[in-house]
Amino acid sequence: MSGVKGFLVRRVEAIGAAIIEPVEELGTILRVMGLGVWAALRPPYRIREVFRQFHFVGVQSLTIVCVTGGFTGAVYALQAAYGFGLFDAEVLTGSTVTLSLARTLGPVFAALMITGRAGSAMAAEIGTMRVTEQVDALEAMAVDPIEYLVAPRIVAGTLMVPMAAAIFTAVGMFGAYLVGVQLLEINEGAFLYRIEWYADPPDLIWGLVKAAVFGFVIAVVGCAKGLSVRGGAAGVGKATTRAVVIASVSILVLDYFMTDLFMSTGLWI
Repeated sequence: MSGVKGFLVRRVEAIGAAIIEPVEELGTILRVMGLGVWAALRPPYRIREVFRQFHFVGVQSLTIVCVTGGFTGAVYALQAAYGFGLFDAEVLTGSTVTLSLARTLGPVFAALMITGRAGSAMAAEIGTMRVTEQVDALEAMAVDPIEYLVAPRIVAGTLMVPMAAAIFTAVGMFGAYLVGVQLLEINEGAFLYRIEWYADPPDLIWGLVKAAVFGFVIAVVGCAKGLSVRGGAAGVGKATTRAVVIASVSILVLDYFMTDLFMSTGLWI
């Protein structure tokens, strides 16, 4: 009887741990988010650190964003041209690719690339500072770690990811043009005219709003997981992996709900 009781107790404990752990994780992320936003809005403003993060998150991500954007636009144009070709409507390739890039593909893919490159680095860097007691040293010197480490990264993520998404969209459109017009020989005038006819400024503007939200999420998750690291080098590795997974899934989930919001409110027609 005691064996059965012990088994049941262990099962209940396992279920409880499976519930408590994600709730605690969410609470940590929300706490860091609130404190980070508050620190970013009030002085002192760490301008030097903010610009360092601008360079790290934005400028150093340009290569991967441009390469990914170019080939994304190219392969999407290839597939779209084949599909529209079944109905003799290849001229719609340019407008379809442009709308998809501006509304969803640009913001989402740029954010995912920056998650893998910069978001993981945020978690690893801050996590290493945590396990080597550098965060404790900042607190001992009366420097708020949230103000010094988190706030600049939140500002950089929120501002740089939209710029990366805009570049991704532009390079993707160029890739689509090369494939559609130069490779598949779609009429250039019709290709460009359809883009002008169907694509409107709100398509890009609200896509960049999406990207800003994604950048905010990347920074908050990366910093929160870094600050919560425990267990030395192994803990840093786990936190980095967890940060990438949470941020990536959050981007995809938020993309759906924001797209539905924009379409249902008439911001996208």
